[in-house]
Amino acid sequence: MMTLDSTTMVLVLALGNLVLCSLLFFFDYGAARAPAPAAGSWGLSKQVQAAAWVLLALGGARVVPEPLALPAGWALLIGGVALETGALWEAARQPRWRRAMVPLAIVAIVVFLVCYLIDDSGLRNLAALLLLGGFYLLAAAALAQGWRGSTMLQRVLAVVIALLALVVAARGLLVLVMPDGWRWLSNELLRQLSSAALYLLMLVGGFGWLLLARERLQAELARLETVDTVTDVPNRRGFFAALAPWMALARRPGQPTALVVLDLDAFKRVNDGYGHPAGDVVLRHVAGLCKRQLRDSDQLARLVGGEFAILLPRTGIEEAALVAERMRAAIEATPVKLDRAMISMTASFGITTIRADDSNVILLQRADEAMRGAKAAGRNQVRQAG
Repeated sequence: MMTLDSTTMVLVLALGNLVLCSLLFFFDYGAARAPAPAAGSWGLSKQVQAAAWVLLALGGARVVPEPLALPAGWALLIGGVALETGALWEAARQPRWRRAMVPLAIVAIVVFLVCYLIDDSGLRNLAALLLLGGFYLLAAAALAQGWRGSTMLQRVLAVVIALLALVVAARGLLVLVMPDGWRWLSNELLRQLSSAALYLLMLVGGFGWLLLARERLQAELARLETVDTVTDVPNRRGFFAALAPWMALARRPGQPTALVVLDLDAFKRVNDGYGHPAGDVVLRHVAGLCKRQLRDSDQLARLVGGEFAILLPRTGIEEAALVAERMRAAIEATPVKLDRAMISMTASFGITTIRADDSNVILLQRADEAMRGAKAAGRNQVRQAG
């Protein structure tokens, strides 16, 4: 069985981290999008780790004096892994843990340097490997945040990193407790296992980060297909996706489901007179007012322009009229505040319920006709479909 000597393994780890830094650079280079969360911190951590492994390799090859290369290299490595862990906590939207990594890294480096000055190789190994294993375990904990709602890739990365971190930490502990090894578990085998674990941690951490970034981008693209970017409520496609199961339930006996369509009166006047940014402010304002009148089970969506649809499950037409009236009154009573103007808005509402023989087109057409009837009757009112 072919084994790698320590210098070669350290050099491989140095080159691997440099390659990962390059991949991250080209991953974000020229991209017309926001960078992944904490990408800057993660890239910096890989650069620090690459510098640490290069320094350790040069020390092993006697290019740099060992008394300088070893403590400086291990200190940089511990700091780099701490930075990587902090980047993962930052990506998990846990700023408190992210900020804690800096003082933890300083304390860990001081502890290692103290152990190094004691001039005990077993104690050095124990401190360095236990500290590295501890930071990698914290990285696994960051990936395990929101376990139930996380993706399978995130779960696998958390488990694999935790197991490899335990291997790294166990080597330092066993070397101190059993310097001559235990039965078939020799010192050389322990070294090979920990080196392999560190190599795999580099690969899993690096490519795992890139895959998670790609997964986040795909999820965001999928979300944008069904969400209106101005109001952050479902768009037309998202609304019809939410409507589909209630259309199927309407064919069975049970409580009715109501549909409300509202259209802002003279919304074009806002865009023409104040500009489209002001129109976006009005849309977000109206969406917020409507949400405050709805239950968690209700669904608000923006169809087009100033037209919104509200799905009210298990609601009859009379109850839906009361909900629509509350929204109408709230819109009328709450002007929109702009930098240099106050815009008063009103809205016209059409209401219907889903029928067993309805299609999406017929249902929406019936609610639209009721809404247009409200506009024809003077606007700023609620009308039920005939």
